[in-house]
Amino acid sequence: MAKRKTKYVCQDCGYESAKWMGKCPGCNNWNTLVEELEVSTTKGRQTFSGVTTSGSKPEKISAIESKKEPRVTTDLKEFNRVLGGGIVAGSLALIGGDPGIGKSTLLLQVSSQLANKQLNVLYISGEESPKQTKLRADRLGIKSDSLYVLSETNLLDITNHIEQLKPSFVVIDSIQTIFREEISSAPGSVSQVRECTSELMRIAKTSGIPIFIVGHVTKEGAIAGPRLLEHMVDAVLYFEGERHHTYRILRGVKNRFGSTNEMGIFEMKEEGLREVMNPSEIFLEERSEGASGSTVVASMEGTRPVLVEIQALISPTSFGNPRRMATGIDHNRVPLLMAVLEKRVGLMLQTSDAYIKVAGGVKLDEPAIDLAIAVSITSSFRDQPTRPEDIFIGEVGLTGEIRRVSRIEQRVQEAAKLGFKRVICPQNNLDGWTTPTGIQVIGVNTVKEALEVGLAR
Repeated sequence: MAKRKTKYVCQDCGYESAKWMGKCPGCNNWNTLVEELEVSTTKGRQTFSGVTTSGSKPEKISAIESKKEPRVTTDLKEFNRVLGGGIVAGSLALIGGDPGIGKSTLLLQVSSQLANKQLNVLYISGEESPKQTKLRADRLGIKSDSLYVLSETNLLDITNHIEQLKPSFVVIDSIQTIFREEISSAPGSVSQVRECTSELMRIAKTSGIPIFIVGHVTKEGAIAGPRLLEHMVDAVLYFEGERHHTYRILRGVKNRFGSTNEMGIFEMKEEGLREVMNPSEIFLEERSEGASGSTVVASMEGTRPVLVEIQALISPTSFGNPRRMATGIDHNRVPLLMAVLEKRVGLMLQTSDAYIKVAGGVKLDEPAIDLAIAVSITSSFRDQPTRPEDIFIGEVGLTGEIRRVSRIEQRVQEAAKLGFKRVICPQNNLDGWTTPTGIQVIGVNTVKEALEVGLAR
């Protein structure tokens, strides 16, 4: 008999080695290399990510016909927004999130809405029996003869069912439970996830069937399995939110058919997920007026401006080293902005603890929120509240200057729509557009100027 060849594959990053090592050279994690059998590739057509490359010829880009991708829309407008306008035929999308956050509920609702449009939908669950799926469907009020449920984990059987039923939409829940018989490793391993996703990609591209696959996440919140998984699919969506809160955020981090970093907000009800059409009102409805350390910023989430409250609490420290904690923003941004306030404004923050929070459970990562954070810190330190009708927008440089931000017009229009009276923004953003009626836009050049305007009595 021929000797079986084995290799060691990292279960976090997919690094392959001929021998076992305690520490993976690819991701520097310990005890992640697992022994697997090598799979011999078949001769003939060479494929990459499930797309056949043999027989293709170079074409002039000017001779290639460009046409708009046909899309299928659902009744959830927020879901359509994150996908760029709807579901594209032949696309492969990956959705990840914490356990119990509502991934299966969302996809079952979407499947029901497509089935109500007389489209055959195949919902494949590798974690639940058909009776368990039926119980969730009864809770959501789903009844359709075009929605088919299958409990299967063998990829070969799944492929046969897809070829026989020829559905218009397929859901795989989840990719970590699907396996190929010719691969000896356990379901959920790097080899299984990679090969199963590659086969699903081939099915989607050759048959034109859009496929949604659910992916488990690690303790750090990233989708489990090799990073190659996110490169192979057409769209990557993250379903976020606190399990103890009713609001859920569907965030797109990759989309080959639309803009990235789009965000859709849903509210979890007993009868399922309900979309929130105006998230700014939700995030600001419990804001207390007259409290120090509270400011409002207009942040861009994809193409949508969202008004969010940023809260800061500055208190004397009881330790040798003051604490710096942040929720909803990068924790490294807090000491940076506090250093700017100490150097350029003269605030003595060295002996104070700082706690920064973005209200509502939203995560903000754009530079335009710097000014709002700096004003919140100063407001709490001086115990001097800001005006409840003010909004602060701007990026703060290390020399204390306020730098230009993008899409200032959309931000100001959203603020005017919700009744705010003043917007403090960079001076360089005031040219080239018309200010909406009913709102005053004040341009500032430095953090000191912004504080003098925003914290004036």
